[in-house]
Amino acid sequence: MSETAVTFPPLMWGEEAPDSAFDHAVMRATLGCDAGLIAYKLGASEMEAALVFAPEVPLSQAMTMLPLCGVGFQNALGALAPPEVAVHLDWSGGIRVNGARCGGFRAMASGTDATAVPDWLVIGFTLPLIPASEDMGLTPDETALFAEGCADVDPPTLLEAWSRHTLNWLNRWEDEGSAPLHAEWRGIAHGIGEKTENQSLTGTYLGVDEAFGMLLRDEKTTHLIPLTRVLEAQT
Repeated sequence: MSETAVTFPPLMWGEEAPDSAFDHAVMRATLGCDAGLIAYKLGASEMEAALVFAPEVPLSQAMTMLPLCGVGFQNALGALAPPEVAVHLDWSGGIRVNGARCGGFRAMASGTDATAVPDWLVIGFTLPLIPASEDMGLTPDETALFAEGCADVDPPTLLEAWSRHTLNWLNRWEDEGSAPLHAEWRGIAHGIGEKTENQSLTGTYLGVDEAFGMLLRDEKTTHLIPLTRVLEAQT
C-alpha cells in the first residue's frame, strides 16, 4: 500500500483500500457512506480508484457518470503525459493509450432498473502501470502506462488530477447539462465510424444518443444499446 498522502478536492475524500478499490467502494456504498468517497490502491504494477455517487436521477441518466469519469481521466492523463501520447475512451469504459487497451472503467449500482433512482452508483478504473508480461506493450492490442512513454507520470498525482477533473465535469454537467460533456467525449471516443461487435450485434458504431447509449447500424436498422448494459451485477 502507498504511503504517499493524496489530496482530494472539496466534497471528495479518500480511503486507501486493503485490496480491490472497486470492491471497497461498493462495500462502503452498501453500508451507506456519503457520496464523494474515493477508494484507491496505488500498487507497483497498477493503480485503482473508485468513486461513490448518490444519484438523484434514474439509473439510465445516472450512468452518464461512466463517460464523465472517463473524460475526467482523459483530461487528467492528457495534462500529465507527454504531448505525443494519445488517450481515448471505449464506449463500454475501456481506456486506450496510443490506440492500445490500457485498463478501463467499470460500474455497479444498487439496482439494475433503468427507470429507478439507485441508492448508490460506483464508477471505478484499473490502470496497468507496467507490462504484466514481456509481450504486453509490444502488441497493438494491450499495453501499460509506463510502456507508452509515461514513466514520469506519478500515480498519486494522476489520482489527484482525476478527482479534480471529474469534479469539474460533474459541476458542468449539473450546471450546463450533457451537451458540453457530449462534445468533449465525442472528440476522444475510440472507434466511432468503425465496424464493431457489441451485445451480440455487429455493425457500424455511429456514436451515442443523449444518454450515451451506443448507436449501432447494421444492414437493416440502427440499434440502440443502453449504457446500463455495461453495469456489473452485484455478487
